[in-house]
Amino acid sequence: MTQAWTLGELLIDFVSTKSGVSVGQAPAFEKAPGGAPANVAVGLARLGIASGFIGKVGDDEFGHFLAHTLERNGVDVSGLRYSDQARTMLAFVSLAADGERNFMFYRHPSADMLLHPDDIDRQAIGAARLLHHGSISLIGEPSRSATLAAIAAAHEQGLWVSYDPNLRLNLWPSTEAAHQGLLSAWTSADVIKVSHDELTFLSGEDDWTRGAARLWHDRLRLLVITAGPAGCHYIPPAARGHVPTYDVDVVDTTGAGDGFVAGLLAGLLENEGAWDDVDALDEVLRLANAVGALTTTRRGAIPALPTRDRVTALLEQH
Repeated sequence: MTQAWTLGELLIDFVSTKSGVSVGQAPAFEKAPGGAPANVAVGLARLGIASGFIGKVGDDEFGHFLAHTLERNGVDVSGLRYSDQARTMLAFVSLAADGERNFMFYRHPSADMLLHPDDIDRQAIGAARLLHHGSISLIGEPSRSATLAAIAAAHEQGLWVSYDPNLRLNLWPSTEAAHQGLLSAWTSADVIKVSHDELTFLSGEDDWTRGAARLWHDRLRLLVITAGPAGCHYIPPAARGHVPTYDVDVVDTTGAGDGFVAGLLAGLLENEGAWDDVDALDEVLRLANAVGALTTTRRGAIPALPTRDRVTALLEQH
């Protein structure tokens, strides 16, 4: 039975085969399945957590390739829908010399934007333990209403909700729209993973403690702020802390945050109530850091997400 549903975009990343050049200068691209919520679903499955994906792709070769990719990785695709009105989303990714990436998206519109509230299987959601979603599906209608309908269904049926306000400014009509849009789902989440830059953008505070205090709300059980090679900070209701990450040879950071989220959610599912136990939470976040770090050691997002055995091996080395 599916324990975790993820909702949002599923797309093709075309990743530059050469680092340190722009998209226009790239000599060639390597096709890789991606999309933050889909990456999380695969990441969970590779860690042994039964996961499913809710979203929409084009009824085209890329869309069916992506569906088969999720299925091959053990993800329940009964929540995936096909559109005959728009094609599957594409993203061209350039890599800096240190593995950081820039995106150029093709979605005018793309099928993921057409996910409708009627596409949401509320009964299937209710059989799980958590719903995870990102922010890209909040940019426009009808996918925004579909996302909010899924969140409402999760709340009504006693699931906890995880949110990753993944900031892609070039997809929003304006900076202000992005700010309001990302915050629109903030108070609906029990668990939030946010990068330091995203927290600064949303809170107006460069100091993570002040930013977290400004955005804390009564429903929130755990806020995790990732800081790349500096690891992550965390704030459950009555504590705060820091967990360092692991030193690996970075090839491509695409999907690293999604790998981190998969590790975080897997750890919380396996350690129920960990947000109320600092020692247990430290263990969960060591797992999350390990998954995120290993994801950077290969190109692409889904192809790079590690198995439980690889994660265990890294943890045992430290």
